[in-house]
Amino acid sequence: MIEALRRKIEAGAIQIWCVDSVDKESFYSRHLHPAERILRYLQYEKYILTEVLERIGNANPHATIVAAGCSLGAYHAANLAFKHPTLFHKVVGLSGRYDLTSSMEHFDDLFEGYRDENIYYNMPSQFIPNLNDPMLIQQLKALEIIFVIGEKDVFIDNNRAISNALWEKGIWNALHLWDGESHKAKYWRHMVQLYF
Repeated sequence: MIEALRRKIEAGAIQIWCVDSVDKESFYSRHLHPAERILRYLQYEKYILTEVLERIGNANPHATIVAAGCSLGAYHAANLAFKHPTLFHKVVGLSGRYDLTSSMEHFDDLFEGYRDENIYYNMPSQFIPNLNDPMLIQQLKALEIIFVIGEKDVFIDNNRAISNALWEKGIWNALHLWDGESHKAKYWRHMVQLYF
């Protein structure tokens, strides 16, 4: 992905901050109770919001912050930006899944049927349709939101649902459909050149 954006990076047009996830310690940590998995994710979120964004701000005092990712990274980007829209200017989700509680083909419910408030408020496909806070809706309207997904991707219905839920709140977003599944790095390298 970095190679695909090399020209923009070297021209000084963008700066990329690659942040590792703790998915193996949270969502994919099957030995932990699902309540503990989401709590570990919330620790990760706190790290991003406090330490990572602070470092970005210190390095770029007038930064335009774009949250972006591919597949589960798209979930991370959208979830953070939708919960904290004043901290971001744009969100780009490539082949994302925005409800980790839904089973889709070979993708399992990552919480094995367990539900609690922390899980609900970290599943954009669940909390966005029920959003009625006028201030948060107004803040989300200031975000540039882009979803990119293959027409045959297993997550296509989930992308359409989140896009429609945002439109129902009057929140602009773009849903770009690509041929086939397009859930592979070779497609993402082309996507980032167009949508970043």
